Amino acid sequence: MSRVAVLKGGRSLERQVSLRSGAHVEDALERAGHEVIGIDVGQDFLVRLREAAPDVAFIALHGPGGEDGTIQELLEALGVPYTGSGVAASMRCADKMLAKHTLRDGGLPTPDWVTFSDSSFRELGAGEVLDAIDGRLEFPLVIKPNSQGSAIGIRLASTPDAVPAAILAAFSYDPKVLIECFVAGRELAISVITRPDGSAEALPIVEVIPRGRDFYDFTARYDIGRTDFACPAELPSQVAGRVRAVAVAAYEALGCDGFARVDMILSPEHGPQILELNTIPGLLDTSTLPQAAEAAGIEFDELVGRALDLALARAAIRV
Repeated sequence: MSRVAVLKGGRSLERQVSLRSGAHVEDALERAGHEVIGIDVGQDFLVRLREAAPDVAFIALHGPGGEDGTIQELLEALGVPYTGSGVAASMRCADKMLAKHTLRDGGLPTPDWVTFSDSSFRELGAGEVLDAIDGRLEFPLVIKPNSQGSAIGIRLASTPDAVPAAILAAFSYDPKVLIECFVAGRELAISVITRPDGSAEALPIVEVIPRGRDFYDFTARYDIGRTDFACPAELPSQVAGRVRAVAVAAYEALGCDGFARVDMILSPEHGPQILELNTIPGLLDTSTLPQAAEAAGIEFDELVGRALDLALARAAIRV
């Protein structure tokens, strides 16, 4: 058995969700007989981590600071093995623009987009370019902060007049904004895990069906009863195979490890379209990764154990 530090909380807008994810992981680790030390990540993080002297860290942090490579870099500097993707993959996936460029360069399908930074508006007059968006991207548009998770700050702009206010709202969450073509279709979440042999496996597809909402937003994600889930999603076998293959290809293209969730829209016209990848998806009962794992015959405790084993095995290889 191992001494495991569960990193949770943090200071992102997803703090409360992270605390709940961390508590769920702690319960699973304790049932498996591990010595568990929960750490709410803050300014005293390094002091508390050194005092804990863990064999391995289980990262249950969501959003900036947890999924963007920051905590991963600190753990590597301290020589502490950790679960999930490494520094580079975490940085790529947290930056939606960078992730989309990586996907597009790899020939993988993702909706067309443009990106603006607040500095380009302040210093380069990028506001004048907004009129050109109407010619380059088809409405409606989805406008979102570039580096937030859990659908935080997302707005739908159906007309050009709605774009400026949506951009300003997104800037309140992030200094960079992604403007993406809205794709109508079925919303799918495909969890991908790394097998013990290092290969990637897509778990059963989850279809996300928000009740009375246009988006699977923050409330729909984490409030029980706000969303219906179909797991596995009812899809023709050929379509399901294509969706899972695209998810695995995205996971590999971005260099993910351990587990991640690939969010897609299945368009009747264009097929699967990748929206983003989350390297530390929610680990709650309402989260899609545990649902998909259970549908594959993997109980939550086993899922947590597999992630821990992979982290320790990866550390052993490096030594």
